[in-house]
Amino acid sequence: MQLRYSFRVYPNGPQRSALARAFGCARVVFNDALRVREEARAAGLPFVPSGELSKRLTASKRTPERGWLGEVSSVVLQQSLRDLDTAYRNFFDGLKGKRPRMGAPRFKSRKDNRQSVRFTANAGWKITTFGKLCLPKVGNVAVKWSRALPSVPSSVTVVKDAAGRYFASFVVEIGAGETLPEAAAQVGVDLGLTHFAILSDGTKIDSPRFLRRAEKKLKREQRRLSRKAKGSNNRTKARIKVARAHARVADARREFHHQLSTRLIRENQAVAVEDLAVKGLARTRMAKSVHDAGWSAFLTMLEYKAARHGRTFVRIGRFTPTSQVCSQCGVKDGPKPLHIRDWECGACGAVLDRDINAAVNVAKAAGLAASACRARVRPGTVPAQREEAGTRPEASRTSGNQTGIALL
Repeated sequence: MQLRYSFRVYPNGPQRSALARAFGCARVVFNDALRVREEARAAGLPFVPSGELSKRLTASKRTPERGWLGEVSSVVLQQSLRDLDTAYRNFFDGLKGKRPRMGAPRFKSRKDNRQSVRFTANAGWKITTFGKLCLPKVGNVAVKWSRALPSVPSSVTVVKDAAGRYFASFVVEIGAGETLPEAAAQVGVDLGLTHFAILSDGTKIDSPRFLRRAEKKLKREQRRLSRKAKGSNNRTKARIKVARAHARVADARREFHHQLSTRLIRENQAVAVEDLAVKGLARTRMAKSVHDAGWSAFLTMLEYKAARHGRTFVRIGRFTPTSQVCSQCGVKDGPKPLHIRDWECGACGAVLDRDINAAVNVAKAAGLAASACRARVRPGTVPAQREEAGTRPEASRTSGNQTGIALL
């Protein structure tokens, strides 16, 4: 499988200028190619293929109007055409139902918060013996290596984010030698807002709420930005401060997701989660808290780390009534308001913690050996039924489908 490893880079003044030139040239080539295809579509002509766009790019570099395109690596410009092809492919696949729907490719702006260029192997880039990143027509750029690359990268993408930071993103191929030793534990995970994750063994992990904690500073910087005159240098400086404040929140959230997902994958042989409707929840009154939690990014990390390390990752259906079914006897007790955190089963009398009960049911629905060794479950006395003394009532029959663990 292919993974990306991102590292912070620190280009000097001339290198920043060279990268800005590369960003601009790649953007112009993308927009020119998109304009050609849109004009052909408006005129009723056939779709312009990539080979024709590449020929037009080569011809335009010989003209006075586009002669400055030769100041950057030709690989960067060709990769910009590849990016346009990918955007069209994703758009058409969305129309055919092969993937979620995406909008048609749009023109890029020099005012976009994120700028990037990609260098493939034939561009001649390399990592020097002194640990610097040598990029064609840019120079040797200093890199902050936080860890070693597991294999020789096939390409590198240089990214400038909204906060003005530069990153080098390497694509590497990971072999099959990353499998972890087999673990005995299996866990079901219920995601929430009060607690970020509740495990089926009774463990509750608090939600850090990074955005909520940084709201005061974000509001202050945003107010300062709104007071600056549009187009002024002071407004640009204030915009960068706002972007840096948001970047610190995003970095802290991403670090938390990585640490927790790695811990769950290392300690458990199988992990089961619920397939949440995050887009729907993000349109409710809890939208800010849902975005602050970042459930989708966390589940994505869990999934690829499980595939990389030989673990089993299972998503159960989002309509599974995990909060309505008693994990002890299997009786469905009906929906409950959010303010009810503990409830008593009407069939067996067990007092259940809502979140832990849901996590246990997630594990059971995925076919895992669920255990609530530390869950708050207190059995109570239940009078025998009149018609069938000594047995469970007919209402205790569960209608949930039990499925086995899907192999990756």
